[in-house]
Amino acid sequence: MQLLLELAAATAMVAATVTTHLAGLAALLALLRRHRQGRPDRRGLIAEGLAIVAAAAGLFVLHGIEIWAYAALYLGVGAVGNLETALYFSTASYTTVGYGDVVLDPRWRVVGAIESANGIILLGWSTAFFVSIVGRIRWLEAEAQELS
Repeated sequence: MQLLLELAAATAMVAATVTTHLAGLAALLALLRRHRQGRPDRRGLIAEGLAIVAAAAGLFVLHGIEIWAYAALYLGVGAVGNLETALYFSTASYTTVGYGDVVLDPRWRVVGAIESANGIILLGWSTAFFVSIVGRIRWLEAEAQELS
């Protein structure tokens, strides 16, 4: 019965983080488009660099939200003793660093393993998004230079 509860919690967390990630990427894309369309006169290296930095910062915040959500779960179910430990374990698991110096209560360790799989997929998704954004910015910049 505990395993079913653990799998249900892990499934809910994966669904929540994937949904959060999708919404976050959509919001970042909308902000970047607004930046591009709202200020066509500001197509310089600095403006484009700031857009790239903003995208990177947005991705960092997005992953932070997802890591904190797992930490809250671990703390809420009593899988770890305190917030610092929950956050440390969640970060190490999500990023697949997995030092192993902190372990979950055995009743919740499958959630930690699933967090690692979830994290690597979401980090990969963010990497693809970021590469796409940087490529698009560079392409638009090259196109603008050709027109001028």
